Amino acid sequence: MRRPRRLVAALTAALALLLPVTACGSSDDGTGAKKVQFGYIADFSGAAVLAAADKQGLWAKHGLEPDLKVFTNGPLQIQALGSGDLDFGYIGSGAAWLPASGKATIIAPNMLGQADRIITHAGSGITSVAGLKGKKIGVPEGTSGDMILQLALKQAGLTPKDVEKINMDPSTVVTAFSAKQIDAAAIWYPLIDTIKKNAPDLVELTKSEDYYPALSFPSSFVARNELVKDDQVTVTKVLKVIQEANDWVAAHTAEAETLTATFLKAPAEQFKGASSVTKILSTAELVKLTEDGSVAGWYKGLADIFVTMGKLPESPDPATYYTADLYKAAASG
Repeated sequence: MRRPRRLVAALTAALALLLPVTACGSSDDGTGAKKVQFGYIADFSGAAVLAAADKQGLWAKHGLEPDLKVFTNGPLQIQALGSGDLDFGYIGSGAAWLPASGKATIIAPNMLGQADRIITHAGSGITSVAGLKGKKIGVPEGTSGDMILQLALKQAGLTPKDVEKINMDPSTVVTAFSAKQIDAAAIWYPLIDTIKKNAPDLVELTKSEDYYPALSFPSSFVARNELVKDDQVTVTKVLKVIQEANDWVAAHTAEAETLTATFLKAPAEQFKGASSVTKILSTAELVKLTEDGSVAGWYKGLADIFVTMGKLPESPDPATYYTADLYKAAASG
């Protein structure tokens, strides 16, 4: 039986109205939650806040559904942000030159890293950074280890040309130092704990905490530039999740270590003491430090180092890549 033309036309019109609604709903999980692609690194600083957010149900509380993706470093996440494969991510201080160069936007400072060290072998006769002149130093290029090496050499009156700097990935540094193939290393905890299994008497020549508070090494949460520009509602929701989870971690550091291990499906002992080599600040403290210019000073200090390292042609104003107003507004809302 043929349908009347008016009925067919009405059904067609109704279908046309429904199709856009279906397309608009593709970004949620059927419950109205906004899906966000979020990158992280599988260490304490990179995963503790996400572990707490998951445990406390903060994503659902703020109407979000996260798709969490693990990465080995910050630069890879910045690439994923640029290609649209990620919405948000986490970077260490060594990758902060990328948002400073306009590749992403920092939406929140995270923990201050105090895990970096320059180490040498016991009995090497090297007792200070000045003693590294002419020595082989293993360092992962472009990382916080690289930054502390630059700072330490400058303070000792040396330049990178005065040492034999060997670029290695972090796992190779561990192997090379343990095998005494290099004289020193610019590396960080917990990798140093691994090194200590073969070299328990290693000597620490300098540490990142030696430069605090004149210089600080914050890790950060970042977002796609387009997302910050076009969807500040979602960015604010994510910031609220980060801030509430951060405050839980700051108040429960020992429990946060265990929780992070569980979140990453790693042995609990692997993260025991991880909080001792980071400085965890509450959201209220970070808001205050944002208002008085301290946070901008951290990023400016990093950018100045990146200029010295040749990563940046000049040191930009942090206001161009850190959304301080959004961070403060999320904390007060």
